[in-house]
Amino acid sequence: MNYLRNELEFINGCIYMNYKYTHWKHLKPISGKNPFETLLDLFQQLLTIASGDVSQSLKWLTNIDKEYEITESFEETYSLADFIQDLNDKGYINQDDDTSIMIITPKTEKSLRERSLNEIFSSLRKGGQGDHRTNFYGSGVERQSETRPWNGHEELVNLDNTGTMINMLKHSSIDALNLSEDDLQVYETDYHTQVSTVLLIDLSHSMILYGEDRITPAKKVAMALSELIMRSYSKDTLDIVAFGNEAWHISVKDLPYLKVGPYHTNTKQGLEVARHILLRKKFANKQIFMITDGKPSCMFENGKLYKNSFGLDRKIVNKVLDEAVKCRREKITITTFMIASDPYLQQFIREMTEANKGKAYFSSLDNLGGFIFEDYIKNRKRRVY
Repeated sequence: MNYLRNELEFINGCIYMNYKYTHWKHLKPISGKNPFETLLDLFQQLLTIASGDVSQSLKWLTNIDKEYEITESFEETYSLADFIQDLNDKGYINQDDDTSIMIITPKTEKSLRERSLNEIFSSLRKGGQGDHRTNFYGSGVERQSETRPWNGHEELVNLDNTGTMINMLKHSSIDALNLSEDDLQVYETDYHTQVSTVLLIDLSHSMILYGEDRITPAKKVAMALSELIMRSYSKDTLDIVAFGNEAWHISVKDLPYLKVGPYHTNTKQGLEVARHILLRKKFANKQIFMITDGKPSCMFENGKLYKNSFGLDRKIVNKVLDEAVKCRREKITITTFMIASDPYLQQFIREMTEANKGKAYFSSLDNLGGFIFEDYIKNRKRRVY
């Protein structure tokens, strides 16, 4: 694994991407997990880093196993070949008919979102980012008397047994009770205001510069936030916009495959696309969450890309500030999660935040998920305009 040592670090069962050398401690079996689950957890971490590339992830996994003898530590005989076969048999990967390469399935895409959600909530429960604890986890909020059909994503902890039984009896007979998914009825769990959110993700080249992987934590947050909303806040809306030289709308299923490109940072167009999406939403409460390392370095001018990577170009900055003001006038709050520590970049974020009357968090990569989740849940308890 020498060719990866500067890229991936494997410590106590977790993957990190940096240039730090540490003394290896032998992997201890993860309590309560069988060999497949142990390797699946590691494989999912590698998939996130590799932007869904199965071949690259398995290559890294093979080299990690050779160097650290992970499969040798299992009490039962279980090889990487067994693991790959199980991935196929359990529907996590399959072969693309056109290219004949192995790809991940929708089941794996969902498992990556769930893993990211669990990872961030685990951090919150441990008192992440300044010990700002939250009482919210999954659908564990106060149950109301109103009921609605199950949305297919959330856990069935708030199942309305009586309503479900009545629905089932409508199409059953005395001899045969036929329960279907459409019969499931659940209790509403909150009266929180409904929110439309656009999550903006910076894919500029600086998100992987200087040996620091900033894009993987950003992807994890996006996957976890989408899973949280589908599972627990199904009436909210979440749209995701990536931005580099330009900005484009992506779907939830595309999140694992996001890659940083040879891009500059068109923050102006990112905000503009997000604003136009939110103007079409019916909810009064609209917000933009932007994950960025801070420096806008390009914009379109007369149909051509104007770019300047040196310092902060005031022509570009002023156009970004104009967009922030437009968002404020449309009652769209911008919350910026800044993952770079350069003082002059932080000053720009402060300018933009003041122009929008929004919020900014200067976050480390470890704290990013906690900040975003606490802010999202907090915003659902109050009007954001």
